[in-house]
Amino acid sequence: MSFRLRQVDTTATGREIVRERMIEGNVLTIGRSAENDIAIPDLAVEQHHVRVTAEGRALTFEAMGTLGFTLNGRTRQLETDDDGSAELVLGAYRLDFAAGPDGEFEVTLRKREQREGGKGDGTHGFTLASALPGKRPVAWVLLVAIFLAFLAIPIWSFTHRERVKPDPDKPGQVLMDASWTPGALSTAHHKLEGNCESCHTDAFVAVRDEACLTCHQTIGDHAARPKLTLARGPMSWGDQLQREVADVFHKPGAGACTDCHTEHEGEGRMKPPAQKFCADCHGTMDDRLKTPLGNASDFGKVHPGFQAAVLTQPGQEKAQRVALSAHPKTFNGIKFPHALHLRPGGGPSRMAMRLGARAGYGKPLDCASCHKPTKDGLRFQPVVMETSCGSCHSLVYDRSGGNFRTLPHGDIGKMRAALAGADRAPRRPIASGRRRPGEYAPGGLYYGNFAPPQRASVPLASRMLSVGGVCSECHYPGGNGVLPVTQPARYMSNGWFDHADHKKEKCATCHAASQSSSASDLLLPDIKTCRTCHLGEDAKKPKVASSCAMCHSYHPRGSLPPVEIGNTQRKVAMSRPPDRPQGP
Repeated sequence: MSFRLRQVDTTATGREIVRERMIEGNVLTIGRSAENDIAIPDLAVEQHHVRVTAEGRALTFEAMGTLGFTLNGRTRQLETDDDGSAELVLGAYRLDFAAGPDGEFEVTLRKREQREGGKGDGTHGFTLASALPGKRPVAWVLLVAIFLAFLAIPIWSFTHRERVKPDPDKPGQVLMDASWTPGALSTAHHKLEGNCESCHTDAFVAVRDEACLTCHQTIGDHAARPKLTLARGPMSWGDQLQREVADVFHKPGAGACTDCHTEHEGEGRMKPPAQKFCADCHGTMDDRLKTPLGNASDFGKVHPGFQAAVLTQPGQEKAQRVALSAHPKTFNGIKFPHALHLRPGGGPSRMAMRLGARAGYGKPLDCASCHKPTKDGLRFQPVVMETSCGSCHSLVYDRSGGNFRTLPHGDIGKMRAALAGADRAPRRPIASGRRRPGEYAPGGLYYGNFAPPQRASVPLASRMLSVGGVCSECHYPGGNGVLPVTQPARYMSNGWFDHADHKKEKCATCHAASQSSSASDLLLPDIKTCRTCHLGEDAKKPKVASSCAMCHSYHPRGSLPPVEIGNTQRKVAMSRPPDRPQGP
């Protein structure tokens, strides 16, 4: 006794696929569980639904659960078919039984055809279709709701809004406009997330430059517009075609803000422009413009050498740009040999070790002993004599009781007035010739020897400021005292360098201070030094991919002003440093 199961499946094209297998024995179990002889994947079928028993040519159908079955069109719990030919319906499936020769029964399993209206026999009560309207009415209702909520309402509120100046601190007037956003705004424009009309001032029109300039009023042009157009050069036929298509959709012309600044690309910093954006003009700019600027299209391949703005000789009023590749000299008005102070076994380093931690030292001098970074870590504060040099180079000139008088540094007039008072008042020498303990005897920290022996009739200020005086140890005599000292805040005004991003590197990697025996050495690295790590945008590891936007800002914020002359200092600095460009 056995059952031959024929399972019939129908493809989307109507072709039937028949699979056959034999089930030995005279008992056949049917249900949703995989333990059954025939498993039917239908929620309308119980785990163990029907047991079929064969005796001769008779088949007995018995319900194994609480649900009955449909046999030959009638619902039953128990039924016997004597001729072995029956139709059993379970959920969406139909099983046809037919008695064959030699006690074999043929069972054909197939999914029933859908009746007109989409409802199958025996499954209507187990589907959501019995409780919901049809798909077509639901689809039309949802279509109308979407049209009203996400199209009609935003357009109506946009056209009827009050035309006011955009304010990122106020909520937007357009309702349901968030459904139109293609992505999150960058960190710089995060406040405008709910105020789309601040930038999109006209419906179905791309953002114009006028909308950007509403907030960015002080932004500077990269160059004059006619020069920008000439430098850009003629467009290729492909670019011209794209331009014509863009005009149809009201896209702004070439050189618009949106050419570089693209929004709705996710949170975080706005993505910097690609290297090609700059190379389109600067790569072959000399073909169209008369300009002293060299061509630049890739930092690792085509880029002019660095030029620094420095004072090259005494009395120079305006900084001069010089190429770093030529190892130029600079005049900063001070005598300071880096090599002498950085030599581990030299006198200054031993002095620092002797002063100890209480004076802020304790170990040989290094770059950090004098050069202190700014709070943002980008650059360094000016070196101040009193804090960086005064521990070793004391300016104590007199003693009154238990107090010591120190010369004011950086103001010739105040220094002369202080020494003139010392000339008129009787005073004892700072240190006598007696060999006594303490730091005031010869060789001590506070021993005063301001000048070589001279006639007492010569004023003390003149002796100190003259050649061979104590001031000439670090300064150059000139004018009414000493030549001013220059401490540039920036050497290259058109580029950006961030020391904070390079804090893992040692200073000596880029600045050969330990080998400099003269203060006239310009200790700035040239482009070859930077290229040991930085190459163009397409650089592979371990090089650092460096696009133009990493070091350059498209919008200038100022220019290098003439050197400012003070009483004892001159400073070369930008009136307003540029904002850091958007880069990696």
